[in-house]
Amino acid sequence: MKFHILLSGAAVTAALLAGCGGGSSDTAQTPVTPPVVTPPVTPPEPPVTPPVTPADPSLPEWHTLLNHCAAPRGAGYPDVQGTLNEEMRWLHSFFDATYLWYREIPANLNMADYSTAIDYFMQLKTSAVTASGRPKDRFHFTYPSAAWEALNSSGVALGYGLTWLRNNDAALSRILTVGMVEPGSPAALAGMQRGDSLVSADGVSVTDTSSASVAAVNAALAPKAAGESHVLAWRRNGTVMQATLAASNLTIPPVRMAKVLDTDDGKVGYLHFNEHNAVAEGQLVKAFQSFKDAGVKDLVLDMRYNGGGLLAIASELAYMIAGPQATVGRIFEKPIYNDKTTPQAPLMFQAAALGYKSDNTIKAGTLLPYLNLKRVTVLTSAGTCSASESVINGLRGVDVTVNLIGGETCGKPYAFTPAANCGTTYFAIQLQGVNEKGFGDYADGFIPTCRVSDDLAHAQGDPAEGLLAAALSYRSTGMCPAAPKALRSGAAAGPLTPWRHEVQEISIR
Repeated sequence: MKFHILLSGAAVTAALLAGCGGGSSDTAQTPVTPPVVTPPVTPPEPPVTPPVTPADPSLPEWHTLLNHCAAPRGAGYPDVQGTLNEEMRWLHSFFDATYLWYREIPANLNMADYSTAIDYFMQLKTSAVTASGRPKDRFHFTYPSAAWEALNSSGVALGYGLTWLRNNDAALSRILTVGMVEPGSPAALAGMQRGDSLVSADGVSVTDTSSASVAAVNAALAPKAAGESHVLAWRRNGTVMQATLAASNLTIPPVRMAKVLDTDDGKVGYLHFNEHNAVAEGQLVKAFQSFKDAGVKDLVLDMRYNGGGLLAIASELAYMIAGPQATVGRIFEKPIYNDKTTPQAPLMFQAAALGYKSDNTIKAGTLLPYLNLKRVTVLTSAGTCSASESVINGLRGVDVTVNLIGGETCGKPYAFTPAANCGTTYFAIQLQGVNEKGFGDYADGFIPTCRVSDDLAHAQGDPAEGLLAAALSYRSTGMCPAAPKALRSGAAAGPLTPWRHEVQEISIR
């Protein structure tokens, strides 16, 4: 999740940065989506400001109590000795000012009842529900600041190189199935493949629903440090296999595949895109230039596991699909803040590279290649979230036909202002985004044009894979497949949701 200290724009964020000083990047950061775009800086540089006097009554506590920590981290950090109560007061002050639904934060929370700032933060949210009965705010979480910064700037993630999918039926025992395996990762070297189903972790069955067993399995699947090892057992077509996997720091490419498919009615580009991060800019430009050079006239965009990220990257992607004729002078996404925040300018379709630093940096200001498409097909699932949904909504706002093949998207028309304090980065909803037509009401997700189950028996990008096959058929015939493709034997039936930490997924498992 992919993200996104590299943009600026919200008035509340500008005010925050102007008042925060210090010698670290541990400051409240700018919206993941949607911002007003300015050229990025990587790594983030701390703002230079006059020191804030804590006793100044004109400043809110999110100014005066920033980095007042119960346990200061030591040399190299801006922390000063503080108290747990001060950390909680900072949280309450910041989110009372910036949280989209601040009026719905419970008024009777007693800070003395919480043993950590994170426990207290988890209660600072609305309890309202959507039209379908889902919690309106399913996106409230924290992440260690150092890990967030590494993931945001470089795409580095700690793990085995696995994307797990889980069943969504609460009445069934938990079933975890492999959706993707990173080439060269510990999981790939152990022989794990897309479609494998987890049997146990460290000898604990994945179907054991006791709290201790669930915690043990979760700990094995979410290692905390490189070199940490766990024994995983998995089933493939009735055969159980087992290996010890050691976690490592992996650089995950956001663009997994870009290729041209020759069909009876022209060349179709296939783009497997998995994360809107800083590294993606150069990879997307390279992919679209190759599509343009090949004479691609249609595109299948595979974002079934793309949990979101930088809205600026989403805007660039949408522009490269639609081109200037459909997008010039038009809104990609407009941010709607709470009534304590000054309205902000919308994010327009981005026609030039912003120059994010990566192993393939595109010079800032370079004009982006584009395809001038009037329609695009997007492969979706419950893992298609946040900035990925903004691509869909933004294109529909300028009358590009967007056909969805797969399942409902996750339903997140909202964005965060990541706010770091005392080594923890807090993510709470600060705004809702709407498109050129003013639409942004998709909290229950976008409904697919054709409902097709994820086909785990084939690799993504294989024209025989269920979602891609359905997309190619639909673009030719206008007809949805009669029945969904079957999953590999032993995998969960029905819709599957990627099972990852929210900072990578910006979705809820």
